[in-house]
Amino acid sequence: MRLSRYFIPVLKENPAEAQIVSHRLMLRAGLIKQATAGIYSWLPLGFKVLRRLENIIHEEQQRAGHQAIQMPILQSAELWRESGRYDDYGQEMLRMKDRHDRDLLFTPTAEELVTDIFRSHISSYKDLPLTLYQIQWKFRDEIRPRFGVMRGREFYMKDGYNFDLTKEDALHSYNRHLVSYLKTYERMGLRAIPMRADSGPIGGEDTHEFLVLAETGESEVFYDSQVTDLKFGNREIDYDDHSACQSVLDEFTSLYARTDETHEPSVFEKIPPERQRKARGIEVGQIFYFGTKYSEAMGATVTDANGDNSPVHMGSHGIGVSRLVGAIIEANHDEKGIMWPEGVTPFHCGIVNLKQGDLEADDACQDIYQRLTNAGLDPLYDDRNERAGGKFATMDLIGLPWRITVGPRGLKNGVVELTSRREGVSEDLTPEEAVNKLISIYQSV
Repeated sequence: MRLSRYFIPVLKENPAEAQIVSHRLMLRAGLIKQATAGIYSWLPLGFKVLRRLENIIHEEQQRAGHQAIQMPILQSAELWRESGRYDDYGQEMLRMKDRHDRDLLFTPTAEELVTDIFRSHISSYKDLPLTLYQIQWKFRDEIRPRFGVMRGREFYMKDGYNFDLTKEDALHSYNRHLVSYLKTYERMGLRAIPMRADSGPIGGEDTHEFLVLAETGESEVFYDSQVTDLKFGNREIDYDDHSACQSVLDEFTSLYARTDETHEPSVFEKIPPERQRKARGIEVGQIFYFGTKYSEAMGATVTDANGDNSPVHMGSHGIGVSRLVGAIIEANHDEKGIMWPEGVTPFHCGIVNLKQGDLEADDACQDIYQRLTNAGLDPLYDDRNERAGGKFATMDLIGLPWRITVGPRGLKNGVVELTSRREGVSEDLTPEEAVNKLISIYQSV
């Protein structure tokens, strides 16, 4: 994409209403625009990031054996009355009536709706286990929406729901989700820490939330410094193998702890003092096991091997996709702007032409652009007639991980400059070497 043709309404000044870094940078870099309190339009650059995140989630969910569906944004209040949650959920639920005076609600979560789908079509244990998920817009009427997409009223969310015959099977589904989420966040360039948490209005006995370390986090996190050395990399996980999933969880979760009114500090004290770390964390996802809470209330049963009817055991699993954009920026920025990880960047690299209109520079930029595109990468070519400083400032603000700078002086020596946004390190390479290095980098992402 040529920047001269791309809609990025960059702001030079910090918006007065933005209180935290991610909100400020998302507005300044032209990712979003506020429509009304807590509700945002996603502009081209921000929408591309959403899609990058969504694609990673789909890939990892399907690798774990889960099936995508799409449920409506509006739900019937009758299902929620059936489960007993309609009056209990509180004022965060946006309620409404249609022209026939039927009670509706704007989806805050979808346990009831997916349970109704299940009970309408599944009646035998032979069809289990089953996990269905969607990525869909939700709404919760926050009393004081703030911090941009971090605490908005409308949000984009992956929500999944497992159905199993027994508690043992359902807890394996729970563990499978824990592992798949750890892999998902790692692909996004994040170290997400799973912590035991409270279930809130979802309900249930077991729940973990996932926290990304950032100074603006809501929760205080205590952890083992060795966690930074743990990586999935290209490790393949057999999600049907209970012991394999448990082994991964034991490896990762043994290095985390958190102290609050429900978590004892003794867990943290077991970590050697020189490895003890304290930080803040932003919640970006949560998983729940809630047993037969919804299946008993709504008659979601299956016939077991003995011919008896049993309510299925259930759990739900969420990832805040739109919230993740803000969390990634909170964890990856400097004084110049955003620093996207390679796995989620809207464009894989920026190409800066230092002398637009110079035939040799124009041809070299076009050739690099074409080579990267042919290799399946998505470059952003700054072909505007602006000063070099302005072009560099824009690239730093929008945070692309790599920049190729092309100018007449370098071309005389047969080189261009390849710069890492995160490291701030540049090297002179031939155009072909620069392209090949980027291809190699993204092949490993």
